[in-house]
Amino acid sequence: MIASVHIADVGPARALRVLRRRPTALGMRDAQVASTAALGGSLRPSPDLGRAALVAFWDDDAALDRFLATHPLAATMSGGWHVRLEPLRAFGSWPGLPDDLPRGRKVDHEGPAAVLTLGRLRLSQTTRFFRTSNKAENAVLGAPGLIFATAMARPPFVATCSLWESSEALSAYAYGGDRPAHPDAIAADRVKPFHHQQAFIRFRPYASQGSLAGRNSLAESWLVPTAS
Repeated sequence: MIASVHIADVGPARALRVLRRRPTALGMRDAQVASTAALGGSLRPSPDLGRAALVAFWDDDAALDRFLATHPLAATMSGGWHVRLEPLRAFGSWPGLPDDLPRGRKVDHEGPAAVLTLGRLRLSQTTRFFRTSNKAENAVLGAPGLIFATAMARPPFVATCSLWESSEALSAYAYGGDRPAHPDAIAADRVKPFHHQQAFIRFRPYASQGSLAGRNSLAESWLVPTAS
């Protein structure tokens, strides 16, 4: 199983069409479409109405290759950026995610790492969730080792994607005491869950193509190998 994140500036009209329905494709285990929003800032997120995102889980690279070559949504988002991800560990559950992934925080991995946080928000917890997550998002913006981060949402689906220079850098942000907003958010969720379903997944990014606003931040930080 692999995952992919696709983000593209397609304009408001096309972005609205992307959000109308989740795609299906052979070998696609799960897919979520969303608008993106900058992390942090004010308590109420401000979505970028012209930037669309797709988060998908696949049987293998062949399934993703077939989607990229033949699916209308892939054609719509072809001018943007996407990254391929191999799961390393997970906490929680999500459709298409294997049950046998390691659960421990310690991961033996060298090089850049990616994290997806995925949730199906409880309506009753909306205000509490955004208040708590906003503090964690503001903390991540200045975190050492952060390469790129964005929020994604099509309620009740809410998510973040972040890329890091190393597992050590992301762990220092997620669990360290220097920036307690994220550990505090984890503790608040354990007391009273924000979501009906959620997953926190760490990945090894192994191929990154395209650009956003003329840049591929991952490629600038890492010599990207050709996907097999």
